[in-house]
This record gives sequence, C-alpha cells and structure tokens, in this order.
Amino acid sequence: AGAPDGRGRIDLIATLRSAAPWQALRRRTRPDAPGLIIHASDIQIKRFEDRADRLVIFAVDASGSSALARLAEAKGAVELLLAQAYARRDRVALIAFRGQGAELILPPTRALVQAKRRLAGLPGGGGTPLAAALEAALILACQAETHGLSPALALLTDARANITLDGHGDRVQAGLDATRMARLWRDQSRPAIVIDISARPGPEPAHLAAEMGARHLPLPRADARAISAAVSLALGD
Repeated sequence: AGAPDGRGRIDLIATLRSAAPWQALRRRTRPDAPGLIIHASDIQIKRFEDRADRLVIFAVDASGSSALARLAEAKGAVELLLAQAYARRDRVALIAFRGQGAELILPPTRALVQAKRRLAGLPGGGGTPLAAALEAALILACQAETHGLSPALALLTDARANITLDGHGDRVQAGLDATRMARLWRDQSRPAIVIDISARPGPEPAHLAAEMGARHLPLPRADARAISAAVSLALGD
C-alpha cells in the first residue's frame, strides 16, 4: 500500500483487488458515482526485487572407477546450465575432487565456449577427498558473496570419503572432516543439493545432505539433462 509520488508505479490489479470488497458499501453513500469507487487507501504500489546474480558451484567427485561416467554427466549438466545462464543471470563454476585434494577447474563464468574448453579432458581416479571439496566450495562461495553473487552448491558424489582434509588416507577422520565442513555450509544458510549418482546408492549421501541442510537426490542412472533439471528444480528455478 502507498500513495503515488511520481517515483513508484501503481499496481493496477492489486489496487482493484483491494477496492473490490468495498464497492457495495461505497455505492450506498455515492449511488451516482460512475464506475468503481477508488479510495486513496486502495492504492497499491509495485515493489521490485533487486536480485543478485547467482553462482551455481558444481563439486564433482572425480575419484574411483566410475569417475569417467560421473565427469561426463557433470560436464554435460554444466554445459546445459551455462546455455541458459544469460537468461537467468547465472554463473557456473566447477570443482573436481580426487586424489589428495580438490581443484577449481572452472572459475565462475557465463562463457560457454571457455567452459567447454576447460571441461574437455578432465582426468579422474584416486581417493575421495570430500572434505577438501566442501572447503573449496565454502571458500568460493564466500568470495562470490563479496562480489555480489548468490552462491548455491550442486555436489555430485557417493559421499564415501576416505581422504582427510590434510590429504591423508583415513576413512574415519575423513568422514569427520567432511561432516564438519558440511555443517559449516549449513550454518551459512546457502542452498545446496547432494546428488548421489553412484551405481549402488548407500546411506552416506543422505546423511551428508542432512548435515548440510541440503536436498538429497539419488540419481544412479541420471544423464546430463536429468541432472540439470534436478539442480534447477532444487535451487529454486
């Protein structure tokens, strides 16, 4: 509700909706008034939301024997999302994690051609440094927010961490490190989705999603288009 001041725009539909319930009562006191009887208190002014550009961070598990299949799906999903980035004002980044750590393969971008070049030939194999991936996503998200971006995370993994945050092979400590990083993401109230695309889904991804405050989506046979659609739906498109 508001008064026209030359700066705001009147929301005509909302104004008529506000005035409609009072027409019978007002007609009794002004039976000769033409058309609808609009009072100043009925006026509704449009308010426009200033949306920040969004950054969708893909963190892709590039470890193990099925790494090549996972990476192919992730590459395709990133390319599909980038193709729509101009209309949605999105940027996309890609973190790959394997061996002893995580690497930012594709910095935040809307450039589809550049993304395809960086995605081509991405290697896979080795351990699962899940905590390192989450730490890298947290750092990138914080950097993005300082540049006015709104970060969201799409994590593709089986969540079977076996590499600690400092790069050592210890499954128990690796799980504890990953949980700690997941809770840090949840504490920042940023949107996220955990996509389990392992051949045999287990309980780990659902547990990780719960710790992150994220949506859990098992997609053991998902292709790039299904992943892209799932990410768009989970992150509010």
